[in-house]
Amino acid sequence: MKYLGIKIIKATALFLVLLFSILMLKTISQYTSLEKNIGFLAFKQQVVDNPYWMTFFYIHIFSITLCLLAGLTQFSSGFLAENRNLHQIIGKIYVYNILIINVPACFVLGLFSNGGLVGIAGFLVQDFLWAYFTIAAVLSIKKRNINRHRMFMILSYSVTTTAITFRIVKNLFYNEAKHDYQLFYGLNVWAALLINLFIAYLILRKDSLLTGKINGRKENIKTEK
Repeated sequence: MKYLGIKIIKATALFLVLLFSILMLKTISQYTSLEKNIGFLAFKQQVVDNPYWMTFFYIHIFSITLCLLAGLTQFSSGFLAENRNLHQIIGKIYVYNILIINVPACFVLGLFSNGGLVGIAGFLVQDFLWAYFTIAAVLSIKKRNINRHRMFMILSYSVTTTAITFRIVKNLFYNEAKHDYQLFYGLNVWAALLINLFIAYLILRKDSLLTGKINGRKENIKTEK
């Protein structure tokens, strides 16, 4: 019964990430017009004429959904066992997307973030952790440490999905009549990160019960090699 509950939670989480990824695609589609006064850009009129900022903005929004969808396939034991080569290919796409495209783009965007110094600091911390967790996951798998690789990939994906958590918190709690937009925005950046890291902690704590299974998978991989 306990493991059935865990499977239901996992399935629900995967469904929600997939659903919000699709909704994000719908939101992102409005920017294909390249207009400068729509959606999020309506709040960034002070920088929309900066070609460097706009370039990084479009790079980020048109690539982040690929990170979300690629990450969804990386944590299924069944998928890993049956599609190891595909798992590696998708994993490389995820890693390259983050380290080569999104980490540099988000660093620049973070410097001009809404939310004042609180928001800027929050986005830069997110960007640093995103890079650190992803690099640590890559180094771990190169050393054949499956347990640490899985741990850092979960942490990396928890940062990837802060974009979803940020929007959920904003839609649930932001009240224009009661809240200062800049302050709420800045605090929400930190809230999304802390919520996701806490969820990642719960997942890792649960996975500690499966250490033997994970180590066994590592030994199987070594044997096959």
